Amino acid sequence: MDVAALFKKGVEKQLLDVDDYIFKPERIDMVVDEGKLDCALNSDGSVNIFYSKNGITDVRAAARKHPFTDFDTELHHGIYDDVIEDLVDGVNEILNSRSKYFHRNKVMPRTAELGSANVITEADRS
Repeated sequence: MDVAALFKKGVEKQLLDVDDYIFKPERIDMVVDEGKLDCALNSDGSVNIFYSKNGITDVRAAARKHPFTDFDTELHHGIYDDVIEDLVDGVNEILNSRSKYFHRNKVMPRTAELGSANVITEADRS
């Protein structure tokens, strides 16, 4: 290995160490499958993807896959599509499930109302 190749390798290592960089935070919002998708690039280079639909919100974190490419370009080329699909599927799975304990349409039976003759007052206690 010659000196030029060694120097080039050292420069490449310096450039690829993304922990030393501060990224300009970005946020891209859109509607996917009738829900709101928020993709956020954080200043440390991490990516958070939020998905909200019908009151259910889930979030996933992803590592920046191409740190020297515009975040918008990464999204348009489908770099995070696998994370987004897992997120949407997870929220839809929650929305399609039902609790065996809690039901929105369950009506509790009413008890008999207490009349004024059944109310205990201070005078009744003595």
